[in-house]
Amino acid sequence: MAVGIVQTVRPGTLTAFECSLNVDMNRFDRLVLALKEALGPSSGLTSDDVDVEFLTKLMKDYKSDEREWAKFAMGDASRGYTRNLVDEGNGKSNLLVLVWSPGKGSPIHDHGNAHCLMKILRGDLTETRYAFPEAGEEEEKPMKVISEKVYKENQVAYMADELGVHRVWNRGSDFAVSLHLYTPPNVAKGGCHIFNEETGKKSHIKNCGYYSAYGKKL
Repeated sequence: MAVGIVQTVRPGTLTAFECSLNVDMNRFDRLVLALKEALGPSSGLTSDDVDVEFLTKLMKDYKSDEREWAKFAMGDASRGYTRNLVDEGNGKSNLLVLVWSPGKGSPIHDHGNAHCLMKILRGDLTETRYAFPEAGEEEEKPMKVISEKVYKENQVAYMADELGVHRVWNRGSDFAVSLHLYTPPNVAKGGCHIFNEETGKKSHIKNCGYYSAYGKKL
């Protein structure tokens, strides 16, 4: 099911790069292009030629307008959330719209040595961060919570494996929507690990696929 309303293209002042594409773009389209340009010559957020704060600013500066991203926001109430591909960033990243079902969320997971920026496009999302279970730890024990925070519409969060692992949850009664930039796109290629909150044991998920790509359901 699609969440929201049909996208409406709104005219605006185009950059030289955008004009060269001869395409009318709304502010969300321009954000997608700006993120791609910022990551173009690099291999990820840890590269010397990429400014994490600049990428964060790009996402913060975009004020969510459902008409602009609605075509990517395909939800499924039978799932905790759906992953909808928006752009692959010239192979340097994945930009996804995630649609979170009411009262559901993700398992505790890592990011496959990639980095993630998350912007809330609609609703509220609760992020709980946990300490990584110690390597070689044989004793099963509950995972340690580091922090918990509720992110509201237009707020941006940054997450990477050196900060721990996390889960994201929609505690609301309606669908929530978020925009995620992953770089490098390791999870799409090699999967990620999920963790048992009570024991700390992890298992590998090989295929973190997409529910839709470029506005078309797969």
